[in-house]
Amino acid sequence: MAINLEKKLEKGERFNLEKSTGGKLTQFCVGVNWGAIEARGGFLGLSSKTVDVDLDLSCVLIDSSGQVCDHLYSPLYNENFLRQFGLPKGKLTTSDGALRHSGDDLAGDKGGDDGLDNEIISVDLNKLDNKVQQIFFFLNNVGKEDFSQIPYAKIRIYEGTPTKVNSVVASYNVSAESRYAQKRALIMGKLYKKNNEWKFNAIGDASDDVSLGQTIKRIVQSYTK
Repeated sequence: MAINLEKKLEKGERFNLEKSTGGKLTQFCVGVNWGAIEARGGFLGLSSKTVDVDLDLSCVLIDSSGQVCDHLYSPLYNENFLRQFGLPKGKLTTSDGALRHSGDDLAGDKGGDDGLDNEIISVDLNKLDNKVQQIFFFLNNVGKEDFSQIPYAKIRIYEGTPTKVNSVVASYNVSAESRYAQKRALIMGKLYKKNNEWKFNAIGDASDDVSLGQTIKRIVQSYTK
């Protein structure tokens, strides 16, 4: 059973990567959980239908010059489309093997929050290439819904594996709000190195980006300094 003693993060909050039992946290998972849209309609709103929400959890790794030096995003992205933004083909493991993606979830939770992460990136900082200084985690919606319609999108850092949560370290929840209207991308947070120690910053910034390429360009131009 997971130990539910995590730090509840607010937008912009930062924290040190530390184990619940003490010591530095170097091996952990970054998981994102989101809900499908439960829409009601018909006479008196008595009928309902579930709209799948296909979000993609991705990350880019940034070097000391503020440029992308590695990436994790879906291999299903069209290569011709990626080339328009100067991006390489998607992959689920970084070149150094330090980060691994669990694969695509195409629907989100149906019938309410099931407490499980839809997509997960496993991190082993011991394997990470020394040139990496920042790692940004972000979501893009493949569909046309915006984040004011999606009931929740949560990110959490925990000790364990993609199939087993041992101890939740920290979590950050973005609930559906009107301020997210027309916003289809969400920069959830970043890992960053300071004084040779890794920390996490809960960013939580939404944008109207309609593509992965736009979000990566935004990160490089506005968030890496």
